Amino acid sequence: MGNESSSNVVDEKTHPSVLEKRTIEAVAKYVLEKDVRRIVVMVGAGISTSAGIPDFRSPDTGIYSNLAYLDLPDPEAVFDISFFRENPKPFYTLAREIAPGRYRPTIAHSFIKLLYDKGRLLKHFSQNIDCLERLAGVPGEMIVEAHGSFATQRCIDCKADYPGDQMKAAIAAGEVPHCQQCNGLVKPDIVFFGEALPSDFFDSRDLPEQADLCIVMGTSLTVQPFASLPQFCRDGVPRVLINMERVGGLGSRPDDVLVLGDCDTGVRRLARALGWEEELEALWEATNLPEECGAQTAEATPLRTREEKLQEEVERLTEEVDRTLGISQEYEKRVRQQLGGPVAGTADRADRTNPANNSESSHAGETSTDRLAHVFPHLARTTREGRPEKA
Repeated sequence: MGNESSSNVVDEKTHPSVLEKRTIEAVAKYVLEKDVRRIVVMVGAGISTSAGIPDFRSPDTGIYSNLAYLDLPDPEAVFDISFFRENPKPFYTLAREIAPGRYRPTIAHSFIKLLYDKGRLLKHFSQNIDCLERLAGVPGEMIVEAHGSFATQRCIDCKADYPGDQMKAAIAAGEVPHCQQCNGLVKPDIVFFGEALPSDFFDSRDLPEQADLCIVMGTSLTVQPFASLPQFCRDGVPRVLINMERVGGLGSRPDDVLVLGDCDTGVRRLARALGWEEELEALWEATNLPEECGAQTAEATPLRTREEKLQEEVERLTEEVDRTLGISQEYEKRVRQQLGGPVAGTADRADRTNPANNSESSHAGETSTDRLAHVFPHLARTTREGRPEKA
C-alpha cells in the first residue's frame, strides 16, 4: 500500500471497521471468510495499457502521427459528433488502430472474468471502448460501458442498427459505412463529445450502493459522472484502488486499500492473496480473440515463458518512458504551422518548453506550450500539487 501525505487520506494507524488491516491480504481474507458475492469493478484506460492499445493522448504512439495528416482542428475532434457529421474519415482512420480484433485482453481483464466465473461479480463498469472485457469472456449483460464501445453500431440519423460483419469490413478497409435505410452516416455506439451517455449507465448507478466490495483499476476518476461511482458505495464497504496513483478520494475511508502500481501486478497480488493465482494465469493464457463485438478472427496468443513476460514488461516500460519524454515533432510542426508560429527545431525546443528560458513568453504569462496543452498534455503548466492544469 502506498504512502500518502494528503490530509484527506486516513492515517495508516486508523483501525478499519470491516477489514483487519488496510492490506490486500486483509481484503482477500474478507472476501473468503465473508463469502463476498456482490463485487463491483470500475475501470479506465489503465487496465488496457499492457495490451498494447495506443493511448490517444500520448503524443508519440503513432496515432497522433496518423492524425497529423488529416488536418484536424485538434486531435479530440476525431471524437466530436459535430465534426464527425462533417468529416467521418478521420475517425475511421483511427478506428483501424483501436477496433477490437488486434489486441489480447490483459490479465486484469481475465481477473474480472474470474470474478464472474466464481459468482462474485455484481457489475463491471468500464470507461473503455475496446471490448476487451467481452473478449476475456465477461458477458455483455454484466458490463456497463459508460462511454459505449465497438460492440454495436447504428445510423446517427435514423438510429437503425447496422450489420456487425459489414462494420468490421468497413473498419478494416478504413471506409465510411452508410445506413442501408436512409444512407446516413453509421458509427459504433461510442459516446462522442456532444452525445449523452448510454441509459444503461444511469439505470445501473444504484448498484455500487448494493456492493460488499468495490475494486477500482486503471482510471484517473476525473471524468464525470463515472468518477462519482465509488462514492456511492456504503460506508464500511471496502474499496480497493489498483492504480498508478491515488485518485478520486480513495484512501479517505478506514476500509480503503491502495495498491499503487500497474494493474496487472496489482491484480496478480490480489489473486495470490485469494489463492486464485494459478486459476487466473490459466484463464488468461487461454484468452483468444473470438468473432464477437466487431472483432476479427485471430489465433490465440502463444504461451510465453516467465522470462519472456519479464522481457516484454521491461520493453513496455522502456517504451513508456520514451513516450513520456518525447514529443511528436511531426505533429507539433503541423500544429505550429496552423497557428502561424515558428516551426520547432530540435535544438531550441527545450528553451520554449521552459518558461524560465523564455523571458518574452514568461512576461506575457503564457508560453507557446501552454497554447498547445490540448495537443501535448504533458507540457501543460502544473499546479502547486504537481498535477497538470487542464487547458
